[in-house]
Amino acid sequence: MAADPHSTPSSSSPDSPLPVHLRSSPERSGNSNGDQPAPLPPLAAENSDFSKVTQSPRSPLPDRAAGYAQLGHPREPDTQVTVPRVMILFVAIVVMSVGIVAGNFWIGIAGSIVALLISAQILWIPVRILLMDLIPEQERLILFGSLLGGLALLGFLKLTGAFERLGQFLGQIGWDAIGALGEVLGAVGQILIAILAVYVAWRQYIISRDLTIQQNLITQQQTIDSYFQGVSELVLDEEGLLEDWPQERAIAEGRTAAILSSVDASGKAKIIRFLSRARLLTPLKRDRRLGRAILDGAGGYEEDRVNGVRVIDLGVMLAGADLSGTDLRWTDLSEANLIRANLSYCDLVKANFSRTILFDAKLRYADLNSTRFFYGKATEASPRSRIEPPDYRTGKHTGAVIENTDFTGATQMSEEQRYYCCAWGGEQTRSTIPGGCEGIPNKLGR
Repeated sequence: MAADPHSTPSSSSPDSPLPVHLRSSPERSGNSNGDQPAPLPPLAAENSDFSKVTQSPRSPLPDRAAGYAQLGHPREPDTQVTVPRVMILFVAIVVMSVGIVAGNFWIGIAGSIVALLISAQILWIPVRILLMDLIPEQERLILFGSLLGGLALLGFLKLTGAFERLGQFLGQIGWDAIGALGEVLGAVGQILIAILAVYVAWRQYIISRDLTIQQNLITQQQTIDSYFQGVSELVLDEEGLLEDWPQERAIAEGRTAAILSSVDASGKAKIIRFLSRARLLTPLKRDRRLGRAILDGAGGYEEDRVNGVRVIDLGVMLAGADLSGTDLRWTDLSEANLIRANLSYCDLVKANFSRTILFDAKLRYADLNSTRFFYGKATEASPRSRIEPPDYRTGKHTGAVIENTDFTGATQMSEEQRYYCCAWGGEQTRSTIPGGCEGIPNKLGR
């Protein structure tokens, strides 16, 4: 049996769109068995709670229906209304085509005007809803204000005669000169573009170089940290004492020689400071049988400059090295070979250069405050000898070899340092000593 179009949904239906208080009940329908409720009269149905439901503010509308409701249309256009418009539009197009084919202006223009009006009527509401969805209200105001303001400005310029005066001005211009000037400006623009391209390429090179340098510094620091860890594990046993096994010293010296050749000046300075402060470059007094370093009774290890053994002997690892501008304070570089090394602008406060070979080295503008070049007295000290052993009491053969060394601009050089450098530096070294060497004999003889 077909359902009555005016009947209300049953209260037992789960898909009923009506609220519970509006659903039909056995008492309201007069059917105590819960059967299908009795239909309402047509007029009663129109005035019933159905109209309240459709007008209730709690009943949500679909998005598209909500757009129509905002425009004053509570529902979408009925298909029965749209179809005649489409038919009228089709007929108008046919009439326009007939007028065009027949060459009749009035028939063609009438069909085209009707077609335009019907098309505008059909598209007005959907296009307006689309614009409302795409462009927010504030942007719509800015857009319409800009368009209307532009039209108003054009009208103002037209009414005030600004366009006519502009046309007269442009008519008086020599366009040949303007064209030549445009060519010149175009050439200048191309030159500027080329210069800009070169500048961009240069900046890219600078940035790439800086990134490469930064990455190299990070890699170098990681390598130095690994070296520190490896040497620390190598020279310290479980009891925390420095051992003197030949194989351990050989491996430590090999690692040091390898890393000093692969790092820059600041990396070399870090390694030297680490080895020096860890007492790995200092000759220590050791047990003749066990080879272990002997404590000095003051919380450190006892030095033995004559017969002591170094854990790491730098030897010629720093020959010709560039250490300029680095921090070498309190470092022990005694008996190292620093021939042709560059120590300019270094901080050499209390650095030990006794018996160090500084032949042809550069100490320009270095800080020599309390730097040790010899032991004993300056008047009795002398450079190291290949044959004679050093005497650390008198200072004989304990001094550094400073022939042809450049001391130009060296700061905080004491009188004893100046005397020793002038006496044993030779003529070339004497000419670079701050304060001069007047009255100091040239004991080197050359």
